[in-house]
Amino acid sequence: MTSARHKGRWVGAGLMVLLLVAVLLVLWFRHTFHRVEKTLYLPPSGEAAYNPLYALAKTLEADGVKVNARQRLMLDDNMLAPGDTLLLFNDPRALSPPEAERLLEWVEGGGHLLIRTPLYSPGEDLSGRDATPPAMLDLLSAWLVDEGPRCEDLQVEGEGHHVEFCRGRRFVFDDVVPELAWGDLQAGYVYARLAVGKGHVDVLADFDFLANTAARGFLQDTPDVAPSGGLRDGPHRALARQVLAPNYGQGTMHLVYAAEMPSLWRTLYLQGWMVWAPLLLALLAWLWMRMQRFGPPVPSPAGERRSLLEHVRASGEHLYRYGRGVMLYSAVRQAFLARLRRRDPVAAALAGEPQVAAIAERTGQPADRVRTALNVPASHDRQAFRDRIALLIQLRNRL
Repeated sequence: MTSARHKGRWVGAGLMVLLLVAVLLVLWFRHTFHRVEKTLYLPPSGEAAYNPLYALAKTLEADGVKVNARQRLMLDDNMLAPGDTLLLFNDPRALSPPEAERLLEWVEGGGHLLIRTPLYSPGEDLSGRDATPPAMLDLLSAWLVDEGPRCEDLQVEGEGHHVEFCRGRRFVFDDVVPELAWGDLQAGYVYARLAVGKGHVDVLADFDFLANTAARGFLQDTPDVAPSGGLRDGPHRALARQVLAPNYGQGTMHLVYAAEMPSLWRTLYLQGWMVWAPLLLALLAWLWMRMQRFGPPVPSPAGERRSLLEHVRASGEHLYRYGRGVMLYSAVRQAFLARLRRRDPVAAALAGEPQVAAIAERTGQPADRVRTALNVPASHDRQAFRDRIALLIQLRNRL
């Protein structure tokens, strides 16, 4: 009874110690750790992942403007009205001459067209008058300046200092005076608005200020850094409102963009490492296991040389060497008689000379050779042994 009472006291003391330790751990945790809120910026998904003008389209729709965003021009399926606006975000060199002429006819009726110059490529010569410019720029009497990009200052009231068109390609005109221009004839323009009939054509060096965000590097997609650039910047929104002004709110805003699908390899590298990293380690481990050792190659060990026939021959030579030739002859003779019983039971049932005559008649051999083959040779006569064995095999094959 006393032992049980002491045991219960020890159990109670142990429980009290565990409870005290748990309370101390909870107090230490509450004193040491505190809640922290952290904002993570997830990458775009859905249409926003491949449509660079997705933010512009949603902004225009929120402002009550009818928007038609698509990846290709498709003039036959999307008729342009006189009060519409068409923004070609794609490279203007993809525009064919018939399409360019058709768009200019639409602009003369009151449309508003916005195009850009091709991206600057070092080593590509598009500056000379003999070089072939894009079809639309050729119809507008514009040609490209073959110089590296230079930034233009952009100051918007209430915003900090800003620069624009740092990656764009400048252009100049032949005997054409733009209605609005940004730049000069010596360095080239970065923006110009031309009056064509009742409409307008805006030529810009770049459309990066209309995109969702600024272009980000391959390893810069960190979730804790807020995206910037594009329409997220105040100066860009003000500039976008100015270039879209002529027909703003009158008709449909056609936004033609080239889908910017993320690279498959980039997607696998950033999001599929949980799969390719273990597979790569397994491949390296397999290659290490299969790799030959350093130094000269070691020849493979020789395999078993003897076959079954060689073993049988060796056994026969062993028996014959130790005077057991009669045993070998008897085995061959029994094999011959066994086949004779299967093929000619009558001859096998005979004995003596009648049997010799029956075997000679069936095999076509002389009776003397058959008689000799059936007689046991002397154990010391090797030639007789070989002859009788060979003759028995020959007779057996003739049955």
